[in-house]
Amino acid sequence: MPVNTTRQGAAVNARGIGVEGPRGWAFRAVDITAEPGTLIAVQGPSGSGRTCLLLALTGRMRITEGEATVAGLALPKRMGSVRSRTALAHVPGVADLEPALTVGEHLKEQALLGPRIQGSPLASLPWGKRHKEATRARVDAALAAARLDPGTLPKGLRTTVRDLERIEALRLSVALGLMHGPQLLAVDDVDLKLADAERTEAWQLLRDLAREGLTVVAAGDGAPQDALIVRTARTETEAARAAGPAQAAEAAEPTPTPVQDDAHTTEEEAADAFAEAGRA
Repeated sequence: MPVNTTRQGAAVNARGIGVEGPRGWAFRAVDITAEPGTLIAVQGPSGSGRTCLLLALTGRMRITEGEATVAGLALPKRMGSVRSRTALAHVPGVADLEPALTVGEHLKEQALLGPRIQGSPLASLPWGKRHKEATRARVDAALAAARLDPGTLPKGLRTTVRDLERIEALRLSVALGLMHGPQLLAVDDVDLKLADAERTEAWQLLRDLAREGLTVVAAGDGAPQDALIVRTARTETEAARAAGPAQAAEAAEPTPTPVQDDAHTTEEEAADAFAEAGRA
């Protein structure tokens, strides 16, 4: 069955958006103007709200200030519609891979969550020939787009996630997101515990997806020079300018940075904002 590899990305426009949680602002005053097919690289120190920004732009976290549209749909008013047009990959605590499951099991699970096959009601049944062909085509297309070749894995599709290299696990997570045919794919922690060569490889993958038309929003360092850089932490000068004369002196004062465990910071900031702002 031929597969349509043409990707239609989503335009992203945001003005002064932010998410506030019990501990204060997860992120604030973020502006984005991106055409479809843009690679948007979200940068900022650990705990600056990078994950929350990805969740907000995919309709999975309610913004509490500012205005934004994704694929022409207003946030937070059209969160449900935005969710249906976006997908997540590699987001701790939200889109995790199960270490004990195999690559094939993850793919099968995502296939069951995918769109119904058009046509006869019988065609959409899991045991129908047309359904099996369409599912196989979706899986193959997603694996090819994510540059994940099961033949290179230790046990092929029967390889468990715990036996994957980190770059392979990232590719699998991206493939699972692509199976839903999103207009925007959000990928967290692109550079997490990757060697320099692997980091370059991961960003090149996302860059290629963007060049094919998909809008990609990814958090991490080492993005290619042609990526659109969005920062979740403003400089002291920017903060002072935004605060105005009354708060300028206070904003210019250095603020102590708490020492936190990097492995848990992202999940904690997301959980806090979920509790306050509400997760759909």
